[in-house]
Amino acid sequence: MKIFKKLFRFLKRMSSLTHKINRIQEALGRIEQRQITQYGVGINDAEFRVFSQWGEDGIIQYLINHVPIERKLFIEFGVENYTESNTRFLLTNNYWSGLVLDGSEENIAYIKKDTVYWGYNLKAEHAFITKDNINDLIMRNGIRGDIGLLSVDIDGNDYWVWEAIDCISPRIVISEYNSLFGPIAKVTTPYDPAFVRDLAHFSKVYYGSSITALDHLAKQKGYSLVGANTAGNNVFFVRNDLLGTLKVHTPEAAYRQAQFREYHNESGELTYDDFATRLRMIEDLEIYNIETQSIIKIKDIKAIN
Repeated sequence: MKIFKKLFRFLKRMSSLTHKINRIQEALGRIEQRQITQYGVGINDAEFRVFSQWGEDGIIQYLINHVPIERKLFIEFGVENYTESNTRFLLTNNYWSGLVLDGSEENIAYIKKDTVYWGYNLKAEHAFITKDNINDLIMRNGIRGDIGLLSVDIDGNDYWVWEAIDCISPRIVISEYNSLFGPIAKVTTPYDPAFVRDLAHFSKVYYGSSITALDHLAKQKGYSLVGANTAGNNVFFVRNDLLGTLKVHTPEAAYRQAQFREYHNESGELTYDDFATRLRMIEDLEIYNIETQSIIKIKDIKAIN
């Protein structure tokens, strides 16, 4: 019994420490936010991270200072346990409300036990997202029409799911892209409603779409590309009627070759391969060419790029 009591006290202290660290992170983020507002820096100069994986927190703060937001509501899916996400700082710093979705029941259970869940206006729902269920998932949570921000990061069907969304009109859209597919080709992984990145290929680098494919889709939906993070994995769009003074970029100008080395071998171990090696290792896998509406091999992208 003493062991269990000690363990309980230890876990309680750890929880309290995590809470305090989050408060410190948020305070530093607010300092960064004020500097962005005060000095009028460019979109990539604004990058900082509090809860985001890379510099997305800063870019989002930059954008909400330039884009008028009437309904401060976000939707983010593919959040895992929400300790690292694009919208958590919006929630805790700017007091937006939001809906987060994830395919893991364990992750959603974690979120609902987190202090962020009762301390702010956040909904969390377990769902394996497909292009056929995404609108229903959003609408059954009472969300329609104009919202502030949509963040898409499901490591696979991102292009197809965003294409299917028609029940909301986000003012800002963030989507993950795969820099291995280059800056020119309009390609994405073929749609598979059961797609799971970790199962699609042992490397875990076969997923998603190119930056140019997302820009192509954004234009169809009435959005313009206003920037991408310097880490080379997230791109930002703003609805055309709200661009104001924001500069529009071409995919080629916004593209960054990701430096993170996430390739895994067949034993599940990170190999730390460089960009060219990672690309070569998946070159025989299939990819969907949006322009020709046909399946090609990843190695065929070289002829396009």
